[in-house]
Amino acid sequence: MTTEADAPLWTPPASRAAASAMAAFADRASARSGRPLKTYRALHAWSVEDIGGFWDLVWDFCKVVGEKGGVKLVDGDRMAGARFFPEARLNFTENLLRKSGSAEALVFRGEDKAEARLSFDELRALVSRIQQAFIAMGVGEGDRVAAMMPNRPETVAFMLAAASLGAIWSSCSPDFGERGVLDRFGQIEPKVFVTVDGYWYAGKRIDILPKLRPIAEQLPTVEAIVVVPYLDGAEEAAAALPKAKTLDAFLDGFEAKAPTFKRLPFDHPLFILFSSGTTGVPKCIIHRAGGVLLTLLKEHVLQSDVRPGDRVFYFTTCGWMMWNWLVVGLAAEATLLLYDGSPFHPSPAALFDFAQSEKMTFFGTSAKWIDGVRKVGLKPRETHDLSSVRTMASTGSPLADAGFDWVYKEVKRDIQLASISGGTDIVSCFVIGNPLEPVWRGEIQGPGLGYAMATLDDDGKPLARGKGELACVKPFPSMPLGFWNDPDGAKYHAAYFDRFPNVWVHGDFAEWTSHGGMIIHGRSDATLNPGGVRIGTAEIYSQVEKMEEVVEAICVGQDYDGDVRIVLFVRLKDGAALDDDLTRRIKTRIREGASPRHVPAKIVAVSDIPRTKSGKIVELAVREVVHGRPVKNKEALANPEALALFEKLEALQD
Repeated sequence: MTTEADAPLWTPPASRAAASAMAAFADRASARSGRPLKTYRALHAWSVEDIGGFWDLVWDFCKVVGEKGGVKLVDGDRMAGARFFPEARLNFTENLLRKSGSAEALVFRGEDKAEARLSFDELRALVSRIQQAFIAMGVGEGDRVAAMMPNRPETVAFMLAAASLGAIWSSCSPDFGERGVLDRFGQIEPKVFVTVDGYWYAGKRIDILPKLRPIAEQLPTVEAIVVVPYLDGAEEAAAALPKAKTLDAFLDGFEAKAPTFKRLPFDHPLFILFSSGTTGVPKCIIHRAGGVLLTLLKEHVLQSDVRPGDRVFYFTTCGWMMWNWLVVGLAAEATLLLYDGSPFHPSPAALFDFAQSEKMTFFGTSAKWIDGVRKVGLKPRETHDLSSVRTMASTGSPLADAGFDWVYKEVKRDIQLASISGGTDIVSCFVIGNPLEPVWRGEIQGPGLGYAMATLDDDGKPLARGKGELACVKPFPSMPLGFWNDPDGAKYHAAYFDRFPNVWVHGDFAEWTSHGGMIIHGRSDATLNPGGVRIGTAEIYSQVEKMEEVVEAICVGQDYDGDVRIVLFVRLKDGAALDDDLTRRIKTRIREGASPRHVPAKIVAVSDIPRTKSGKIVELAVREVVHGRPVKNKEALANPEALALFEKLEALQD
């Protein structure tokens, strides 16, 4: 597979690079370190050599509100045991609400069904009222506030109110099934449960009252349920649920005033996020307030060049870590553009319509969405004014070469396309864009500042070239505090540190490029291993999904005849058939674009492919079904019925 072109797709104009916060930060870092750090590579090298000094400068440069204390880092030679800013006191919400006034803080669009706008003053007022209602019912440090909410302004406000008091926030989206919600929130025993009466998707009204009743009945620790109106059934839902009130009733009697902020230790719990749960009950990952704030400020202000007054968008649900990522844009004094519903409704151009009308500056989305709009033939450069957009970011899965080419051909030539990769585990990005360097086809620009990234061979030795395990070899502030209900840390340690001592192994299969960038080849635990040769699934997808007949694909390794053989499942566009000719052309494309070892032993057509709520295809779940093993948590999937398509397939019996 050719991944490195002779010339970059985009090089930052000198004026843009010089005007970036990254350039100003490099000047500050040069002065503080006493050595020239004018290039991104030099700056990154310093950031991982002097970890404490780097994050200390991030605190100062990004103007974190709070008391930093005199100690930057304790036990910096230990991954799981390191502590950043052990003397610090801060409040997450105080930092996100640092701006006031009539400028827009949140702009919401729910497909073509709903719109809302909140200024910074209006957001502060709403947070104040929710905060007072929380205090009245005794919500305080360590209490859990759980939300099954769309990406609406009220969701942001409830999170900010919870964090202002030291409570722990956890959320999922309202399309989660009953079991999926209970598998998550049942573990963390919330005191408050926030929900809506329903939502819109692809123009359809989805009433969720039928599943709210059993969910409410099986969350015995909940003392209050708040129903936020989205359709017209909030009063009916509140009347039908125990301990429930509509939002208006919950806030009745509390007038807006200046919110208060309880400053807490740097490591105070802020969020509980969940693993996808496709191989068991989801792990409850606890994230610390200071680590999330400092890391995501760095990613917004430095890596993404988000400036005060910018208009920042990421297409996400409240069940995906990118929602938590997005909200920290408020601390960068940006306006957040919130979208809920199908990104293809009322037309495939819906997000470009939003970008144009709201003068979006940062456009965040997924590789799957880019592939989808590319395949329907959108040419937004010809139909939309996207002059305000400086950066487009892509995550969720590796972005194929064709996606890079489409953005620069059909979206905008002068744009930074930042493919990024991280995860729920770190609620941030290990590898990410930066405004000082070129963009190369098929590559993530490089490691994020402060992350000592490596690719390791099977013996744990760093690789300069070739594919290996993605790992971080030095501590970083957004490491989880641990897992919920894991008092001795055994499950947490096993998840990341068991394979190589004192090294975070992330579970991705990756390689460095000659430009210092990185290519992610998919999850290493889903990596194919035919004949002992490790093959990343993304290498196959990048070839087969270029074919017009193929809408999408999923690839697994099947244990067969004492080895592992590659099985490729394809979902075809309407009217296409997996005949001998198409099978031959798929194999030829993979053989020529990747290698003969990448060619699947079997190609099978299916009508649907299972995916998580955030849109990721679930290779491990399909692999389990192919081998006749149970998938333990189907509720983690957006379309669990699709798993049945992979059961006992005759085509895989020989």
